[in-house]
Amino acid sequence: MTPPDLGAILFSGAFGLVVIGILGIVMSTHLVRIVLSIVLLETGANLLLMLSGYRAGAAAPIIIDGVIPAAMVDPVPQALVLTAIVIGVAVQAFMMTLVLRLRSVYGTLDIRELRTCLERDIAQEAGIGLPTSDNLPETPGVGPVRTQGGDA
Repeated sequence: MTPPDLGAILFSGAFGLVVIGILGIVMSTHLVRIVLSIVLLETGANLLLMLSGYRAGAAAPIIIDGVIPAAMVDPVPQALVLTAIVIGVAVQAFMMTLVLRLRSVYGTLDIRELRTCLERDIAQEAGIGLPTSDNLPETPGVGPVRTQGGDA
């Protein structure tokens, strides 16, 4: 049995990080978990970019004493990833600032509760009623469920 290829392991890990990040964004209702999922997604994407410039047996693209290596790795993905990391850290700091602000204003980080609070505040500020729907799911024996105002 042959040992697994290092490149296949790294690509699998990168795709795994991307998948975990996407699942975390889609399935979580807590804002901090969503931010951490975005961080995982970004890390996986950065790893995939770095792997795109990898060449087995290649050297860093540095000329030492006038000697140019025969095979060099591509430096462009490295520069892109470095830039992406810096931008990513700034975006993560901004997201966490917004999360902390939402927590201090509304007292929760659950996106379902935040949506209700934000809809209430927007409706109050605009001077209109809360949004309702005639297509709400029905509870057996009770009829349509009205959670945001409206007549049942």
